[in-house]
Amino acid sequence: MKDTHRSGCPINLTLEILGDRWSLIVLRDMMFGNRRHFRELLTKSEEGIASNILADRLRRLVDKGLISRQDDPSHKQKAIYSLTEMGIWLVPVFAAMGSWGRKFLPVTEELSIRAELLEDGGPALWDAFMSELRALHLGAPSPERSVFAELQAAYEAAVLRNRMSKAV
Repeated sequence: MKDTHRSGCPINLTLEILGDRWSLIVLRDMMFGNRRHFRELLTKSEEGIASNILADRLRRLVDKGLISRQDDPSHKQKAIYSLTEMGIWLVPVFAAMGSWGRKFLPVTEELSIRAELLEDGGPALWDAFMSELRALHLGAPSPERSVFAELQAAYEAAVLRNRMSKAV
């Protein structure tokens, strides 16, 4: 059987899974927006992914083991997508990408506030967030601290500040 990878380099292998235009966006929306259904991922993303592309990326991410798919018991035609341990371990990657983006790119306050908090909180905050993601997506016990709620509250406060400054 021929090896289908270009090389055994860890960066190359990671890019083979995550290097397309949409995979990281789908994972970001699941991680930071707790979007778990196809419709949520389709309609609530800032970037506006097409439905056929989303379906393809979800299938790829399931095949590669970054997310799982289960039938939604509340609706026969719906599925619930969850991050796997492999997907949860991308938190430090997202934190590093967010930090780099904040430093070098023209980000907005509301869309970069989570990255700022992850950068400021460092590995201890990442670990706490990963524990919470395990509770949300894998059924692990819920931690006392909700990093997700902290990140969401900071985002909502930034959105409000932005609206207030535009109204003045």
